[in-house]
Amino acid sequence: MEFGKIHNLDAVNLTLPPGPAFNGRIWASVEPTNRPKVFIGGPIWANKDYVGKVYPSHAKERDFLHYYTRQFNTIELNLTHYQIPTMGMIEKWKAEATENFTYCPKFPQIISHERQLLATEGQTEEFVNAVLALEEYLGMTFLQLPPFFGPDKWPILEAYLKSLPDELDVAVEFRHPDWFSKASVWQQTLERLYALRRHVVITDVAGRRDVLHMGLSSPVLTLRFIANEGHATDYMRTDAWIQRLKTWFDKGLQTAYLFIHGGSENDTAPELILYWIRELNTHCGLNLREPVLQPKVVQGSLF
Repeated sequence: MEFGKIHNLDAVNLTLPPGPAFNGRIWASVEPTNRPKVFIGGPIWANKDYVGKVYPSHAKERDFLHYYTRQFNTIELNLTHYQIPTMGMIEKWKAEATENFTYCPKFPQIISHERQLLATEGQTEEFVNAVLALEEYLGMTFLQLPPFFGPDKWPILEAYLKSLPDELDVAVEFRHPDWFSKASVWQQTLERLYALRRHVVITDVAGRRDVLHMGLSSPVLTLRFIANEGHATDYMRTDAWIQRLKTWFDKGLQTAYLFIHGGSENDTAPELILYWIRELNTHCGLNLREPVLQPKVVQGSLF
């Protein structure tokens, strides 16, 4: 079952909680900017449903990335969770990127899940060297911890984060419930990440409201927003986030990476991303470029 997936949305409180007290320390350390950086996209480019809607009707699968980077300005790169990219892959990704496009790669599962950050020096070096070769096209990297990696393993996480180069931006995604069950534990975790100059992932998914912790360890937001196939609540939740982001930008949020998942197949993600962009431009005074979506022609619909 997908993480946090739930079918009975009526049983869930989908409102945004207030942020923890530690966020005040972040705002006290920065000055608001008139031009925050905002990167928004989805988790996949290889979706045949996008042909004739996001991509031209004649698009071939080998060209999907080319068209994706011309519609959105970032991607949650889950492919790297399953394999360390080769230099050939890196060069192709760079060649297909447009100006100001950023790839946000996820750490390989052999590092995060199988070996739980232990004895991974070789794999880590290979992964880090590969993604740093993306150069100006590298955005945030994700270190997604497995659901069985709890606060008792903080020393392992701390040692691993310290081993990574400073020039690599890393956001940690926590999934074990014990990180959030006690406010003091989560407060201490944010303090430690702040001291390490590392970031944190916020995940908004219906079935796990604890990972919607609203905490920040830096003036950089990394958000995974998991929608429910275009359900009306997807747009209500988006509206709440737009207002929260407006507040956070006013307080000093410098950068936001926004990864919008449409649901199981991500077929509806482009429409939701377009809605996010329009609302951000309207309410937050941004000038994000809108993707151009064509209405899909259903065979036989003209007759």
